[in-house]
Amino acid sequence: MDTEDPPPRPEHDPAGAEGAYPAGATRPSGDAAAPVIRPGRSLRWSWVWLVPLLALAVGLSLLASVWVRNGPVITISFLSAAGVEAGQTKLRYRDVVVGEVSDVRVAEDRQHVLVDVQLRREGSEYITQKDSKFWIVRPQVSLAGVSGLDTLLSGVYIDVDAPVARSEDGSVREFEGLANPPEVLSGQVGTRYVLRADSLGSLRVGSRIHYRRIEVGRVVSYDMAPDGRSVGLHVFVEAPYDRYVTPDTRFWNDSGVDLTVSTDGVQMRTSGLAAILDGGIAFAQADESSSYDGPADSTPAAAGTEYRLFGSRDQALADPDGDPVSVELRFDQSVRGLRVGADIDFRGMSIGKVVDIDLEFDRARRRFFSRVRGLLYPVRFGSAYRQLHNGVAGGLQGEALLEPLIERGLRAQLRTASLLTGQQYVALDFFPGEAHAEPKIPGDLSSRSGFLVPTVQGDFDRLQGQLGNIVTKLDKVPIDAIGRDLSASLEALNRLLRRLDTQVAPQATRALNSASNSLDRIGAVLAPDAPLLGGLRDTLSELDRAARALRLLSDALQARPDALIRGRAPDELR
Repeated sequence: MDTEDPPPRPEHDPAGAEGAYPAGATRPSGDAAAPVIRPGRSLRWSWVWLVPLLALAVGLSLLASVWVRNGPVITISFLSAAGVEAGQTKLRYRDVVVGEVSDVRVAEDRQHVLVDVQLRREGSEYITQKDSKFWIVRPQVSLAGVSGLDTLLSGVYIDVDAPVARSEDGSVREFEGLANPPEVLSGQVGTRYVLRADSLGSLRVGSRIHYRRIEVGRVVSYDMAPDGRSVGLHVFVEAPYDRYVTPDTRFWNDSGVDLTVSTDGVQMRTSGLAAILDGGIAFAQADESSSYDGPADSTPAAAGTEYRLFGSRDQALADPDGDPVSVELRFDQSVRGLRVGADIDFRGMSIGKVVDIDLEFDRARRRFFSRVRGLLYPVRFGSAYRQLHNGVAGGLQGEALLEPLIERGLRAQLRTASLLTGQQYVALDFFPGEAHAEPKIPGDLSSRSGFLVPTVQGDFDRLQGQLGNIVTKLDKVPIDAIGRDLSASLEALNRLLRRLDTQVAPQATRALNSASNSLDRIGAVLAPDAPLLGGLRDTLSELDRAARALRLLSDALQARPDALIRGRAPDELR
């Protein structure tokens, strides 16, 4: 507090002289006046106080800014929080930071990790929806591609997929994190379908779906059928390609290499490298097959439509087989080389396949026989079956087709498909000798599990039977007696040869010597310098001259026939 000296008062001021002392006090003696104390003016503020006031204002503004920017805190449960750190790991939505991890702790069940994320207030109402999905983004390298490379420098982060439309169910603060990113994000336009397959094969979540070699979708999930006999693959086809999926669309597994060996040569069909290594699915329209003769349906299929997943393109685009007919075949001979899945052939065309092979015992004959069960597809008979189908009521169209054929000699026979591997197949063919004959079927006929088709022995078995008959006949031949007779004949022949050597050979040698001498004499007579040949040459010369003379005479008589009577005319002188 600052004080000021009061102004001097005049000496004649009685008030000043008396009022300067309090009541009851005696004024000191002397001439000097006593000081007068008066209250000062109001307090003054120093500039130093502005510093804490400014700091307080900045703090309040920062607190207000944080309160305005920050939104609610959400908790996400993960199986593992590898790479997630409080204060560093960000939460991103479409590559925009919308939050930050504030705390990481282990859950009470010690099976999960709880991650607290501080959201920003702007847009937090969409992230806190019930259907929001969270996952940790890490660098991944797979056959399908490379993802999350930006985390090598910035570290892992948490990504979120929030629904585009705002839900009216209210905000949610606790979420279950995903182990893998969702294959279909919110806002992607397309249609989901279900493919039914016997096994998953090389397919997995994320396997590509191609249409005319263009990637149009992928597998989003799969599950097992309730009966455990098939697998359902849930696929997503993006727009606008989903309009090419119609009720007649055929899907097939496009993974790996399709190698076909036939009479036309070796044909190989391959997919892309990613499909070969990582699996893939392709689809096409049914009318793309050359054998398709029905009307094409171009109406887009509804969401959730179920299709069958074929193993190859040829199977997918083949004509539909229709309902199969269960048949049973009973063979007395060995079925070695016949396998489940082998073809049942009719005149070179596959009309079915073998589904089971069992060994049964015939109590009546006390013999074993092989029971083969198969499935026939009567639709493959073509127009013959369609005509019969129109004239038969009920569900026995397949049996009605086979029964008249069996009466005309239709039988099943095992034939060899490959001499190298010994693989066999079942062939249905007509045997005229079996027509209208009572077939011999082993076993109890009441225990059959399908339409019973009579069988005949295979060509190889018939050849074995014929060889067996030949061996039986050879067993009846008296080999020992024939051997004894042959031995006696050989001894007689040996004696004859010895006689020829001792008696006939010397005489023959002498006769040959005589013939040689005769030939030598004949050679000497016919030698060029032999007298006989010289005389013969002279005789031939004379005969030649005589022939010329006769020729001259004949010419002269022809010119002058009277010369034979008058003689030769004298020569004329000129």
